[in-house]
Amino acid sequence: MLTVETRHAIDPATAKTFDTEALRRHFHVGGIFRPGEIRLIYTHYDRMIVGGAVPDGAPLTLDRVAECGTPSVLDRREVVVVNIGGDGTVAAAGEIHAMVKGDMLYLARGSGPVTFDGEGRFYILSAPAHATHPTRLIRIVEAATVTLGSAEASNARTIYQFVHPDVMTACQLVVGMTRLEPGSVWNTMPAHVHDRRMEAYLYFDLPDTARAIHLMGEPGETRHLVLANEEGAISPPWSIHAGAGTAAYTFIWAMAGDNVDYKDVEMVAMDALR
Repeated sequence: MLTVETRHAIDPATAKTFDTEALRRHFHVGGIFRPGEIRLIYTHYDRMIVGGAVPDGAPLTLDRVAECGTPSVLDRREVVVVNIGGDGTVAAAGEIHAMVKGDMLYLARGSGPVTFDGEGRFYILSAPAHATHPTRLIRIVEAATVTLGSAEASNARTIYQFVHPDVMTACQLVVGMTRLEPGSVWNTMPAHVHDRRMEAYLYFDLPDTARAIHLMGEPGETRHLVLANEEGAISPPWSIHAGAGTAAYTFIWAMAGDNVDYKDVEMVAMDALR
């Protein structure tokens, strides 16, 4: 079963008028991991698609997505699949890729239908592609790593860069994963914005009783979303994206837009936040 929801782009002036319900309706990502279903959100931010697939004992195939306007979803797109669950497989272009938790699979433009199977909980990210690059399965030991923060600042964390220029070539997608150390809760603070790229977050490995407070909005007038495990946020280019949890967690970050320069950001000073 395939379900697709469309999210239109919201400008910052309009976002300032939103109450909690409206903020969640436009920017919250939830309910995408349902047994036996593929659930997608088609955004008008750089045409990024975010979604989930949970096979639940029977294979699920992603092929035609009407919102993309092509016979098959990857005819003019690239995709990254992240397994956040048990062992599973993803099949495309005549190959079967075995994936364990934490693996990321890049599928090239033109790979055709994608079939998910096994015990995996598969997070799906897709953006339009202008070229065809080699398909690649990237395990965490192959990712580029950056260690940031400190226990004293409650933000000791390791950033794993998977689909990233230091690791492989893609068209638009830049995707990685950040793990917080026990006792650390803050991510991406000091905050930044990048007007040339949108970003999507997914928080997981968060205890059922814990929550992540995801900060968004313009630096001078911030907003927040309260997120449970396996929920996330769509971050417009004009918005900060940072957060803190009531327990340690892991999150997946994904960007699409004009370039793949990870450092192409505008930093926001702490005293500029409101």
